[in-house]
Amino acid sequence: MNFDFATHIDRRQHPTKKWQQYDEDVLPLWVADMDFRSPPAVLEALAQRVEHGVFGYGDVSEELRHTLCQWSRHHYDWSIDADWQYWVPGVVPALHLAAMAFSEPGQGVLTATPIYPPFLSVAKHVGRESQTFELAEPNAPGEPWQLDLAALEAAIRPNTRVLLWCHPHNPTGRVWSAEELRGLAELAERHDLILDPAQPHRPLGRLCPELASRLITLWAPSKTFNIAGLSSACAIIADGDLRRRFKAAAGGLLPGVNVLGLSASQAAYAACETWRQALLHELRGNLARVEAHVARWPGVSMTRPEATYLAWLDLRRSPVADDPQQRLLGEARVALSDGADFGWPGFVRLNFGMPRTWLEEALIRLDGVLAH
Repeated sequence: MNFDFATHIDRRQHPTKKWQQYDEDVLPLWVADMDFRSPPAVLEALAQRVEHGVFGYGDVSEELRHTLCQWSRHHYDWSIDADWQYWVPGVVPALHLAAMAFSEPGQGVLTATPIYPPFLSVAKHVGRESQTFELAEPNAPGEPWQLDLAALEAAIRPNTRVLLWCHPHNPTGRVWSAEELRGLAELAERHDLILDPAQPHRPLGRLCPELASRLITLWAPSKTFNIAGLSSACAIIADGDLRRRFKAAAGGLLPGVNVLGLSASQAAYAACETWRQALLHELRGNLARVEAHVARWPGVSMTRPEATYLAWLDLRRSPVADDPQQRLLGEARVALSDGADFGWPGFVRLNFGMPRTWLEEALIRLDGVLAH
């Protein structure tokens, strides 16, 4: 089956954060949503739900719970129970809930940098102490970022209670190795930490089942199937006591998942695998174009992402090293995400999830500033 990843969709027709943050002559390659049309099966499911005509308080169907169990078993070889699921309107709210449920005011919430910016604000938002440690930078261009277990252990303090972990990693695109994840699990157990890994690829719950009593796994269809605005995510919590504490923290703070988000999630996980594979093929082609252009830019390097549609570019030795995001916005009219927001100034994050002609235009604009 052929899918359309080439059409330019006018996203300024409706208010949208990505396309209305900057002037109309700016190409936005920053916030992590794609500019492709969502999967046909999702659009059909939403049309049917809208045709029903009533949008009261929804609930998670047994069909959706079963579908997610099947997805987990098929894609991760991880058998989860339907009862472990607690659906929430987004991964970011769930990170905040975890910090509230499993720590007390003033205790520490630890995460690695660079990191997706909402991770860095969780502690402040819920009155906890923000704690960070640094990932190990690549030893040479093209080599992967790595988990520095010694740096992680050195960052753990007596008051550290929750570790927020992103896997696959945003912004570097790293898929953590089994060895790294087992080391992470061992530290969590030894230091009595609650571990909250968002957006998993090789779930810790599958790799280290002994972590069940301290693990909350969060995932969502939003990035994979380009339905971020429908606010649908799920927490997988095998331990009954952890699950009760998590639900108690949610009481009165979060609404239920909206009814369109539930319909979209069911369609995405049940009927969109062919579309997902076609999308991956398209994204690999886009990534190859990004890499070809980066090779022309003196002083700029990147590590090939193992997951995501995001490229993490190091511009600390480039002509725009002093303020790369603002320089490229002003001189190339391309909007990228500022590495400083991820805890690493001198970097930018580039979203290549867009029609190839748009991407090529953006890369040519960047050539004009960086290819000297």
